[in-house]
Amino acid sequence: MTVPLSQSLAAQGIETDAKIHPNLSAEQLTEAALANGEGRRAKDGPLVVETGKHTGRSANDKFIVRDAETEDTVWWDNNASMTPAHFAALKADFMAALKDKSDLYVADLFGGSQPEYRVNVRVINELAWHNQFIRTLLVRPTEAELDGFEPEYTIIDLPTFQADPERHGTRSETVIAVNLSEKLVLIGGTKYAGEMKKSVFGILNYLLPAKGVMPMHCSANIGPDGKSAVFFGLSGTGKTTLSADASRTLIGDDEHGWSDTAVFNFEGGCYAKMIRLDPEAEPEIFATTKMKDTVLENVVMDDNGEIDLDDNSLAENTRGAYPLSSIPNTSEKNMGPPPSNVIMLTADAFGVLPPIARLTPDQAMYHFLSGYTAKVAGTEIGVTEPQATFSTCFGAPFMPRHPSVYGNLLKERIAKGEVHCWLVNTGWTGGKYGVGNRMPIMATRALLNAALDGTLNNAEFRKDPNFGFEVPVSVEGVDDGILDPRSTWADKDEYDRTAHKLVQLFVDNFEPFAAHVDQGVRDAAPEAA
Repeated sequence: MTVPLSQSLAAQGIETDAKIHPNLSAEQLTEAALANGEGRRAKDGPLVVETGKHTGRSANDKFIVRDAETEDTVWWDNNASMTPAHFAALKADFMAALKDKSDLYVADLFGGSQPEYRVNVRVINELAWHNQFIRTLLVRPTEAELDGFEPEYTIIDLPTFQADPERHGTRSETVIAVNLSEKLVLIGGTKYAGEMKKSVFGILNYLLPAKGVMPMHCSANIGPDGKSAVFFGLSGTGKTTLSADASRTLIGDDEHGWSDTAVFNFEGGCYAKMIRLDPEAEPEIFATTKMKDTVLENVVMDDNGEIDLDDNSLAENTRGAYPLSSIPNTSEKNMGPPPSNVIMLTADAFGVLPPIARLTPDQAMYHFLSGYTAKVAGTEIGVTEPQATFSTCFGAPFMPRHPSVYGNLLKERIAKGEVHCWLVNTGWTGGKYGVGNRMPIMATRALLNAALDGTLNNAEFRKDPNFGFEVPVSVEGVDDGILDPRSTWADKDEYDRTAHKLVQLFVDNFEPFAAHVDQGVRDAAPEAA
C-alpha cells in the first residue's frame, strides 16, 4: 500500500501545514508557476523565468558537512566544510521555514539511469517552476516505481530562506549545504535551479567510485555502429554541440556513469546554454525553445511573448531545461554500451594545440587530471590575453573525492576496454585569440568522425614536440596545414614562445597531483621543445 506523502515526509522529520503537491506533471507545474506569478509563457509555449541576482552557481556558498563519514573521504582542498553544529542549526531553521509555506511541490525522482547504480531522490520546492526544472533534469520514475518510493536523499530548496553566517557558518545569505551522513541537501537564498541538479551530481560523484563506477562530467552518444563515445569538456568547448550529432544517438549532454556494462546518463533532461543560439548550427537545441515542456531561464522576452536569444541583458548564462525526449534520436533508456572512444575537448585560445591528437592511457589520465581550456581576452575585467583554466577531471567544483580517485578509475577503464582516447582542440589556429581564427567546425567534425568510425587510427602520425602525443599528418577532407599548428603561425618564434609558456602552465598545474599518480602518468607531462 502506498504511504501518503504527508506521512512519508513526517517520517523524515518534515512537518508542515502547507498544501503538498506531489509528483505533478510538467503541464501542471507550468500552470502552477503561471498562477503563482513565478514566470510567463512565451508565444511559442515555453515557461520563461528569471533567477534574480544568481544567474549561475554560487560555488563559494557550497559546503559539505565535515564529520566521521567525510573526514577522510572528501577532498577538503577543493570543498568547503561546515560543522555538524552549524548544519544542525541550519536544518532546524529550514524546518521552521517549511512550516510557514502555504504550498510545497514535491518530486520523487532517480539520479542515474542504470537501476543498479541510481539513487532515489526526493526534492521539495517552494517554487513550482523549480520543481518542474528538477523533474525535467532528473530521471522520472514510472507510476509503478513511484508506488512505494522511498527516498534515499532529500533536497529542500527554499530560495526565500536567508542564511545567517554567524549562526549557520556560511559565507553569505546563500547556502548549499550537503550532509552525506544524513543524506540531506539544504539550498537557500538562490533561485538558480542548477544548484539542485549539481547537488545530485556531487552525491553520485561521492557514491559511485566506491562501487567501481566512474562518474563523469561529459556528454555521450552512440554511433551507427553501436559503439559509444564520451565527450569531456568545460563550458565553451563544444561538449553539447558536438555530441548532438543527428547521425548519432544521444545518451545525454552533461553527467554520466561508466560501469562494467554501460555508460549511463545521470539525468532525464538537458540544460543547455541559450545565449546567441544559432538555429542553423544547433537546430535540435533551437527547436526546444518552442516546446511547452521547456523552461527558459533569464531569456529576455517582450510584452508580446517574443523571446530574444541574443539579448544578454538579464544574464550571459541564459539556459534552457528540456526533456531528453525533446531531442530527435535519443537513447530510450538513457544508456549505451561502455565507450569505445573518449574525447577530451579543449578550446585552446593560445593557438598551440593541434585540432586532434591521439593519447595513450597515461596521457589520457594526465590530460583528464589537468582539465585544460582557456578563457579568451575580454571575457572578464582585466583579461587582456588568453588565460589558461585548469579544472581537474573537467569538473572540479563537483568532485567531492580526490582527483586521483577519478583519474585512476578512468585509466583502469580505458585499459580494460582498450578504449581509444583523443584530445580535440576547438579553440584557435594560426595564432592566439585576437590574431588567429577559431578552429573551423567542419574540420573538427571531420576529424571527430574519422576518430569515431576508426579510420583515423590508420593515418600516419607524428609526435608533437611539446606534448609528446601523436598527431595525424594527413586526414581526408581536412587541410593538412591545420594539423600542424606551428605551420599556421606567421611568426614561428612567437609560436615557440607561446608553446613554451603553455607547457610550463601545464607542468605547474600538475605539480599537486604528481605524488598521487604512477611514473607512467608523470612521464606523460609535456616538455618544451
